[in-house]
Amino acid sequence: MTKSMDQKQNLLKGIIKENPVFVMLLGMCPTLGVTSSAFNGLGMGVATMFVLIMSNIAVSLVKDFIPDKVRIPAFIIIIASFVTIVEMVLEAYVPFLYEQLGIFIPLIVVNCLILGRAEAFASKNNLFSSVVDATGMGLGFVLALTTLGGVREVLGSGSIFDIKFVAENANTFILFILPPGAFIALAYLSVLFNKITIKDM
Repeated sequence: MTKSMDQKQNLLKGIIKENPVFVMLLGMCPTLGVTSSAFNGLGMGVATMFVLIMSNIAVSLVKDFIPDKVRIPAFIIIIASFVTIVEMVLEAYVPFLYEQLGIFIPLIVVNCLILGRAEAFASKNNLFSSVVDATGMGLGFVLALTTLGGVREVLGSGSIFDIKFVAENANTFILFILPPGAFIALAYLSVLFNKITIKDM
């Protein structure tokens, strides 16, 4: 019972208490760079989550065979391998999203969230715990990027997932789909998220 409760806490921490974006402010480059729409945010979030889960699995399995001196370079090679898979799959099957995310796909390799979880958690815990940790952190990242992208798209374009709900000539806050809008929206969402979650804890 206690073990299952521990795993539940392990899962939920990445979504709420230690949300990578709204609480820990990790992975800011893709967060600010690609979230001009909900679809882009969701796409980058899912791609990062896949790499995070797979790299945590790999690191957890091989951690005892990697010398301490080459630990970080080995983790980066593992992460880069899965990023390459994601990049090739997106280019082949979702070319529109691949073009939208652009340079931010290969930059997943140096996302401090993924390397941080590999170093701080997967390299010190068993396979199941590492998968649960990666799933929680990944879901938190997907939630944050999709929410941020959705808010920016609603305010800046009057649509959500490219579905228009305002007239073409309606006034929208175009600032929110421009780079400065990413900072403004992220700041307000982070304050709101932390206020709500701290109150509930």
